Amino acid sequence: MNFPENLLYSKEHTWLQVDGQTGTIGITEFAQSELGEIVYVELPRVGQSFNADEIFGSVEAVKTTSDLFMPVSGKIVSINDALTKEPELVNSDPFVKGWMIKIELDKRSEVNYLLDTKAYRLLSGL
Repeated sequence: MNFPENLLYSKEHTWLQVDGQTGTIGITEFAQSELGEIVYVELPRVGQSFNADEIFGSVEAVKTTSDLFMPVSGKIVSINDALTKEPELVNSDPFVKGWMIKIELDKRSEVNYLLDTKAYRLLSGL
């Protein structure tokens, strides 16, 4: 299982890559493997704002649907439109082509509450 060192992780199995005041968010390889084959991704509209831990969308797998939780507060500046036609990108490439949203960070200090790779591995039991 892949746990990129350059990412931060939430207890709700989302990852965050920070670049200045912008954050890219997706779900972890562990999360997508637990869900199974992703068949639909529901994402918010550009311009919407969310607080940390708020639901920003959902993923539907063959057997279940799961909510997506914001790891930090922010305003949506971009969504991955490719997931509309190819939701399976979340399974095949969760950290590159399967990213979900990009946000403008509201409170950069919130990243301090996320998990590093080692802590997320422990949380995942791996």
